[in-house]
Amino acid sequence: MAVELKDLTKSEDNYSQWYNDLVMKAGLAENSAVRGCMVIKPYGYAIWERMQKVLDEMFKETGVQNAYFPLFIPKSFFSREANHVEGFAKECAVVTHYRLMNDPQGKGIVVDPDARLEEELIVRPTSETIIWNTYKNWINSYRDLPILCNQWANVVRWEMRTRLFLRTAEFLWQEGHTAHETREEAIEETERMIKVYQKFAEEWMCLPVIVGHKSPNERFAGAEDTLTIEALMQDGKALQSGTSHFLGQNFAKAFDVKYANREGKLEYVWATSWGVSTRLMGALIMAHSDNNGLVLPPKLAPVQVVLVPIYKGEEQLAAARKRMNEIADELKAKGLRVKIDDRDNVRAGFKFAEYELKGVPVRLALGQRDLENGTIELARRDTLTKETVSQEGVAELIAGLMDEIQANIFKKALDYRNSMITKVDTWEEFVEVLNNKGGFISAHWDGTPETEQAIKEATKATIRCIPLDVEPEEGKCVFTGKPSHYRVLFAKSY
Repeated sequence: MAVELKDLTKSEDNYSQWYNDLVMKAGLAENSAVRGCMVIKPYGYAIWERMQKVLDEMFKETGVQNAYFPLFIPKSFFSREANHVEGFAKECAVVTHYRLMNDPQGKGIVVDPDARLEEELIVRPTSETIIWNTYKNWINSYRDLPILCNQWANVVRWEMRTRLFLRTAEFLWQEGHTAHETREEAIEETERMIKVYQKFAEEWMCLPVIVGHKSPNERFAGAEDTLTIEALMQDGKALQSGTSHFLGQNFAKAFDVKYANREGKLEYVWATSWGVSTRLMGALIMAHSDNNGLVLPPKLAPVQVVLVPIYKGEEQLAAARKRMNEIADELKAKGLRVKIDDRDNVRAGFKFAEYELKGVPVRLALGQRDLENGTIELARRDTLTKETVSQEGVAELIAGLMDEIQANIFKKALDYRNSMITKVDTWEEFVEVLNNKGGFISAHWDGTPETEQAIKEATKATIRCIPLDVEPEEGKCVFTGKPSHYRVLFAKSY
């Protein structure tokens, strides 16, 4: 059922409410009966499927294969890697019993106390432990390496404060886990996959990102190094949109995964892990959308072109349908995803508002006068402009327009992001920019976790990344005044 656009909160009035309204009214997702969990609705899942398909192909081009590992992880596995368990302990959901029974006191269904598990099971928050326990059985020699596995799965992280797509107790993601013969190969894989994420974000999502290293405080639990892609949303907050981790030999040592090297000596395997999640849906919404609704990049839009008839009476509707079907066939022959909306129970204006809300890149409207003149009205979602064009050659026109719209959405986001990177040299400037402008703040930092934590406690801003292309520059830490050798990017974040 379509919704009335007037119900959508304006982003400048309440950005958080605007986001929630948009997710629900555009038919992307809704809250479920399970607190903190969401239902991804068909239109939202169609976008996620587009993301999934493209990423899956990109992974496989690098040699990665898909596999699947258990949802349940023995609790003892987590205790083997100290940093890992410390990083996830507060978010873990634990299975303790395996059976229900009727309450003898007649109070309904209760857990059977005699059905307690011998070992409690963690519901997968991430899969390093179960996968490395498995890899131990797969790896004996350097000939067994590398192993390049990815799985598409759900994970559970028991979040208390949730927001649709951005932070939910259960979410969908992919997690790659690779095993390598040398440190150099593992680092190369870590870098390769963050570049895959960057390419996907920029070329498919129209999302400009900054690639960099996470600081020690923000690093993945159990990793030696974490690479990240950081994006900026339209409210000036950053969003971590994908990460790739160099795990060193930490998990190999924790699970005793060794291989016989080329000289016949036993060595520990080197590891990586990397992942993106349905959080990308949140990034897509917040980076591009406006007060009329979603703005979807054509490459990810489930419907790229919608055709709407303008008519009076059945005779005009039949004529419009016939011509729209012909045009739709021409568009489909160009590889475009097309929908004809010939519902007769809602007005054309209502449909126009609905497809603006859903972010369909191009809308075509065909009326009786268009049929007589050989024309058609073309509306672009990214610019909200309309023009009348010839029906002849319209498929070629729109096929080319898709690239133009894709480029325009990216340029708009890039220009905004670049305008929101501010260099500061003093604490006063830091606080002023953070509170009044937002965005990324490029500032000197003395390199200590203690200073980073103090800045976070004082302002809620964190180091989003140390950019890969950071230039050496001598300066003083904005917080402590101690020497610093380069700038890092701070921001408030989701």
